[in-house]
Order: sequence, then structure tokens, then C-alpha cells
Amino acid sequence: MFRFRGFRDFDWVLLGFVMLLSLISVLEIRSATEMTKFHGFHQKQMIFLLIGIVVMFAISALDYHRLLDIAPWAYGVSIVSLLAVLVVGKKVLGARRWINLGGGAHFQPSEWVKLVLIIAMARYLWGRAGEGRDLSWSDVGKAFALVGIPMALVLKQPDLGTALTYLPVLVVGLFLGGMRLKQAGIVLLGLLVLGGVGLATGKRLKPYQQKRIDAFINPDTDPKGSGYQIRQSLIAVGSGGVWGKGMNKGTQTQGDFLPIPYTDFIFAAFCEEHGFVGAMGVLFLYFLILVRLVQNAQTAADPPGTLIVMGIAGIMLFQIAINIGMCVGLMPVTGIPLPLMSYGGSSVIYTFLALGIVMNIRMRRFVN
Repeated sequence: MFRFRGFRDFDWVLLGFVMLLSLISVLEIRSATEMTKFHGFHQKQMIFLLIGIVVMFAISALDYHRLLDIAPWAYGVSIVSLLAVLVVGKKVLGARRWINLGGGAHFQPSEWVKLVLIIAMARYLWGRAGEGRDLSWSDVGKAFALVGIPMALVLKQPDLGTALTYLPVLVVGLFLGGMRLKQAGIVLLGLLVLGGVGLATGKRLKPYQQKRIDAFINPDTDPKGSGYQIRQSLIAVGSGGVWGKGMNKGTQTQGDFLPIPYTDFIFAAFCEEHGFVGAMGVLFLYFLILVRLVQNAQTAADPPGTLIVMGIAGIMLFQIAINIGMCVGLMPVTGIPLPLMSYGGSSVIYTFLALGIVMNIRMRRFVN
């Protein structure tokens, strides 16, 4: 009986918005790769989406409290997998981020760790809240360590973009977990002081990271080098005008000027082909998805359910803001994918797995 009641309570509206955005993604990947060696990637994206949908329905049938129970074990496995990447991971362009599974398949543990961190943080803060007190400095320190350890391992790969996506888990968790305003102010001040000391003592960013910052501040300093990606992205976005140039008609995209238009800069490619109106449509879809996530968090049956859904929403909002900000020149280039739009199996399956947990929590919102 619970199964039928559960799927009746499935958030079909949220799924509809997600599938519409996924369809836009497939069409844009097809258009962006039509004249390149990556032609056919849209078909792989469709396979990733099908796998993601199956995973979403499968995880929605489990009680999310079981995930909370195994969170310590999952966290331990995540740490081991990140260590394995550093030892046996496949090295591409100077970074080790994937484990080769054979047959052309690769596994990126850092994507899945985001979900494990959300659940582990929810379990930890639920235990603190159950004691009926505000977070102590010891609690705050343990929360920082919980997120900081995997973040440090991802930075070693190096993968600054993915590491930064772990921060919303910490921020949302501490905010909803009862961190006092005074504590937040002291922590923020401490981080600013540490950053200033690091710069003053010569502990600066790596050369390629510093070049990205310099290119963000002034792309014209190296238009054919570090500033190339931002310049081409801005040209693509601007040339789309109000209505866009149409599918398969983007000169920057089809002319192979816009770098990797099917992943990091897919929003810029979409803007060139569909213009300001199309861009606003995509942003509105993201807004509707985020609103549905917040609504599901508000109706969760217990605090850990709320923490999990808000953690998922926080990461999604962070990725959207950083990726789109990067495409329009408001953020440095980081390599953070655009959820439900960028090509990539690990990113797509993680997103649907996270949505499956959201559905799981929604379907149990009236269960005592």
C-alpha cells in the first residue's frame, strides 16, 4: 500500500521541470558538437539520463533513514576512493580525477562525495540538535573537519572547482544546524585573516589558478592564452542578441572558437543560438526547480530530511551561479559543470541520485 501512496506523492512537477531541462541539454549538446570530433555525445548524454532516471526511482523506494544509518561507512568509503584516485587515478592534463573502469568507462569519486557529505552532515547535525543545545565551537570544528578532509583530498588532484562545491554543504549545514551569528562572524573573520596571512607569506595560488584570476580581472592581458576562454564566451553570449542565431548557426560554437561548448561553456553556446529570451527561459526553469526543492525541504518529516534537501539545493544553486557567472564574465573559469545541462555521466547520475533522495524524503513527509 505504501508503494502506491508513495508514487502518488512523487513530485511529478519537479520531475517535469528536470526532464524539460534535460531535453534542452541533449539538443544543445547535439548542436554544439555537430561539426566537431565530439559529434554523437548527445547520444551518450541520453544514455546517462536513462541510467539517472532508473537510479532516481530506485533510490526513491528506499527509506532515507537507512542512508543516515550507513553515513559513517559511506563517508569512510568516500575517503578511501579519493585516496585511490591519487594513487591509481587516470592522469589527464596534469590532474588525477578519474579511476579507469575499463572499456572506456571512468569513475569520478569526487562527484559522488558531494551526496555522501550532505547525508553525513545531516546525520551529525541531527545528533547535535537532538541534544537540545546550540552548536558549540567543538561542533563547528568537527563540521569543518567533516567537509575539510575530502575537500583537501580533491584539491590534491588538483580539482579546485569540485572542491569548492563542498562548501555549500558546510554553510547550509551550519546555518540550519543552529550556528550562532557571533560564531559565523568570528569564523568569517578568521578565514579572511588566514587568507591574508597566506598571501603575505608567499603561499599563493598555483600558476594556472593565478592566470585564471588575472584573466578574470582583465581578459585582454592575454587574449590568446589565459583570457581566451572568457573572451570567446563573452563574444558567444553577446552575439546571440535577443532571439539568438538559431540551432546549428552559432558562429563561435560551430566555428570551434568557443572552448568545450558541451560542458563548461554550454550556457554560452545556448545563449549564442537562443539569445536573451532562451537564456531567461533556462534561468526560469532553474528557479522553478530550486523553488520546488525548498518546498520539499519545508515539508520534510524531520530535521535531517530538511537538511538533506537544502544541502542538495545549496550545491545546485552554487554550481548554477558559478557556471553561469563564468560564462558571462562575472566569475573566474573553474570547470564546474552546469547541473542538468553540461555533458558528463558522473554529473548527470549524481544529480538524479540526489533528486531520488529528494523524492524519497517527499514521499515520506506524512509518515510518523
